[in-house]
Amino acid sequence: MRTFKVVNRRLFSVVGFSFLFAYILSFLFEGQVLYSLLEFYEVEASGYILAAIVGHFAGLFSCGYFVKSSIAAKYTILASIGVCLIATIPFFFAPSILWTIGLIVGGYVSGCAVASWGYFLKAFTPKNERIKTCADVLIYSNIIMIAVNVVAINLSSIIGLILSMFCLVTGMAFLWALPPITKNGWQERTENKPRGDIKNPLMLLVLFVFIITINSGLMYQVINPAFEHLTGLVSWYWAVPYIIALAVVRNLPVKTKRSRILYAGIAMIMGAFISFMLLGRTAPDYLIVNTLMLGGCGIFDLFWWSIIGEMLDYTENPVKVFGIGLSANVFGVLSGDALGIAITSVQLSSAEVAVIALTVVCATLVLLPSLNRHLVMLLKNHIYLTVYDGMSKTQQIDVIRKTETLEELTVREKEVLQHILSGESNREIAQALFISESTVKTHARNIFSKYDVGSRAELISTLLKNQSDL
Repeated sequence: MRTFKVVNRRLFSVVGFSFLFAYILSFLFEGQVLYSLLEFYEVEASGYILAAIVGHFAGLFSCGYFVKSSIAAKYTILASIGVCLIATIPFFFAPSILWTIGLIVGGYVSGCAVASWGYFLKAFTPKNERIKTCADVLIYSNIIMIAVNVVAINLSSIIGLILSMFCLVTGMAFLWALPPITKNGWQERTENKPRGDIKNPLMLLVLFVFIITINSGLMYQVINPAFEHLTGLVSWYWAVPYIIALAVVRNLPVKTKRSRILYAGIAMIMGAFISFMLLGRTAPDYLIVNTLMLGGCGIFDLFWWSIIGEMLDYTENPVKVFGIGLSANVFGVLSGDALGIAITSVQLSSAEVAVIALTVVCATLVLLPSLNRHLVMLLKNHIYLTVYDGMSKTQQIDVIRKTETLEELTVREKEVLQHILSGESNREIAQALFISESTVKTHARNIFSKYDVGSRAELISTLLKNQSDL
C-alpha cells in the first residue's frame, strides 16, 4: 500500500507538472501559440518574447529566497497557475499594454511554479530515479506541446490558446490532489542524509548550462526563421528528435558514462550548425538540421535537469537550487536570442552564424571535463559520507585510526576532521566548536597536508574508499 502511494504521488506530480510545463512551452516561453497570435495581429514579436523570458528568469531565480517550505511550494504552484490563467485572458482580444503586463506577470509566476516543483521532485522521487522523472516530465510536456502547436499553427491560434489554458487547469487539478509534505516527514528525510558543499559544482553547472543554451537562442532566432516556409512540417516535427533523445538517454544502462553521452550531444549540435551552413532550406535539409540540433538539446537538457535533481539531496531548500539551476537555461536562451537578433539585423551569412555557434560549442568543450570531474566527486562524496554516517562511533574512530598520516593530528584537528566527515560546512564547524571560520580553514589545510590530499573530496575518498566496511 505504501509503495502504491509513493508511485501515485510521483505520477500525479509528473502529470500535473507536465501539463503546467506544456502551457509554458506552447505559450509563454517562445511558444507557437504566442507566435501565431503575434503573426495574426501583425505585431513585432521581439518585445513580447523578451518580456516573457525576462519575467520567467526572474521568477526562477528569486523564488527560492521566499519559498522555503513544502507547504509554501504547493500553494505557490497553485496560486501561480491561477495567476497565469488570468494573465492569459487579454490575448483573446486585440494587442494592448495588457499583453505585455500579462507576459511579464505570467512569466514571473510560472518561473516561481517551476522552481517550487523542486520540493516535489525531491520528495516523491528516489534519487536514483530522478533522471527518469525529469525525462518523463520533458517527454510528456513536449508531446502535449506538439498537439497544441499543431492546432495553433494549422487550425486556429485562439483554439491553441484555449488548449494551453486547458493544460493549466488540468495541471492544477493533479497538483491540487497531491498530499502535503509534512514538516516532520520532511525533516526526517533531510536529517538522515549528510549534506555536502554544492556551491562550486552548482555554479560550474550554471555556467555550463548558460553557455550551451546560447545555441538554443540562436536556434529560435536564426535557424527556425530560415525554415518558416515549412509550416506544416515544423509544427509537428520540431520537438520529435528532442523527445526521442530524451527517451533513449532515459533508458540507458545506469553504468553508462555520462561524459560520453555529453560529447555525443556536442557532436550533434556542431553537426547541426555545419549542416545549416552547407545545406539548403528544403524539407529534407530541415529534417537533418533539426534532428541534429534538437537531439543534442534533448541530451543536454536531461543531463542538467537530472544533475540538479540529484543536487537536491544536499540542500534544505530545493526551490532555490532547482530555480537557480533552471534559470541558467533561461538566461542562456535570452542571451542567444539577443545574439540571434543582432545577427539577423546585420544579415550575417549562414557560414558566419555557424562559426559563432561553433565557438560557443568549443567553450562548452573546455568546461565539460572539469564539470564532469566535480559532479562525479560530489556524488562519490555523498556515498562515502552516507556510509560513514551509518557507522557506529567505534567504527568511525577505527576508520580514522587505520589511515596513515604524514604527521599526527592534533586534538583540535581530530575534532575538525570528525565534523568534516559529518558533511558539515566550515561555518557549521565553526559554530559547533566555538571558533572562527578562518580558524576552521587553517585546521582543514593542516589536515589536508597531513593526509597528503588537496581537498575535502580527496580526504573523504582517502579515508573511506578502501575500508572493509564499504
